[in-house]
Amino acid sequence: MHWLIDPLQHPHIQRALAICVLAGFANGYLSAFVVLRKSALQVGSLSHTLLPGIAVGILLFGLSPLSAFAGALVAALLVGLGSLTVARSSRLGQETALAILFTAAFAGGILILDFAPVDVDIEHYLFGNILFATDDDLRTVFWVSAIALVTLTALRRPVILMLFEPAAAQSLGVPVRLLNYVLLGLLILVLVSSLQAVGCLLALGLLVTPAATVYLLTDRTEALFWGGGLIGAGGAVTALFLSHHFDIGAGAAIILTLAGLFFLAWMASPRYGLLRRRAMLVTAGGAPPLRD
Repeated sequence: MHWLIDPLQHPHIQRALAICVLAGFANGYLSAFVVLRKSALQVGSLSHTLLPGIAVGILLFGLSPLSAFAGALVAALLVGLGSLTVARSSRLGQETALAILFTAAFAGGILILDFAPVDVDIEHYLFGNILFATDDDLRTVFWVSAIALVTLTALRRPVILMLFEPAAAQSLGVPVRLLNYVLLGLLILVLVSSLQAVGCLLALGLLVTPAATVYLLTDRTEALFWGGGLIGAGGAVTALFLSHHFDIGAGAAIILTLAGLFFLAWMASPRYGLLRRRAMLVTAGGAPPLRD
C-alpha cells in the first residue's frame, strides 16, 4: 500500500494523477474513432504540427501555458484544414498533402524556436513532462475532456454510421462533411490538451493504442469506446506510479505501458491472439513451416 499511498502525499503527483485519468480516458475513448476510421497516420501527422504552433505562440506572446496551447491549436487546425483544401483542389490525396504540410510545419517550428525571446526546453514539448503540470493545465485537460466526451457520446451513432457507410449516412440526412470537421476539431483539441502528459511526438500512442488493444479482444463496437477509455486511463495511472518509483520519464512510461498491454492482447487474446491462431493451425493439421 505504501507503493500507492506515498506518492500521493505530493501535490504535483496528485495533479499529474488527475491529468492521467482525464487525458487517458478522453484519448482512449476518442481512439475508437481513430481505429474505426483507420486514420492513425493522419492523427500522427497532426500531432507533429503542434510544435510550430507552440513556437509561434511563444515568439509572439512569450512562454506561458496559454500561448503554447493557443498556438498549437491554431497550427493543428490550419494544417488539418489545409490538407483537406489541397486534396480537394488537386490530384493529391489528403494523406500526401498532410505529410508535406506537417513535415514543413515541424521543420519551421524547430527554426522558429531559435528566435524565441526565452530559453525553451524543446524536449518538454516533444516528450511531455506531466510532473510539471500546473493547475491551469489541469483545468484545460478537464474542460477539453468534458467537451470531447459529451459531444462524442451525443453524436456517436451518426458518426459511426458516417465511418462505416458514408453514402448511406448522407442519404439519411446526416451532415457528413460537418461531422468530419467536428471529429477533426475534437481530435486536435484532445491532442493539444495531452501535450503536458506525453508531448508532440508521443501523443499518437495515447490516441491510438487503447482502442487498438480492445479491438483485438472483442467485436463489439460499443466496447471500443468505454474499453478504450478505461485502458487509456488505467495505463496512464499505472505508468505514473512506475515513473515515480523507478525515476523514468512519465511520458515514455505511459506509452510503453499501453504498448505492453497491446502486446499482451496481440499475443493472448482468446479470439484473435497469436497464440490462439497458432493453436488453431496446429489442431487443423500442423503448424505452418518456418520461413527463412
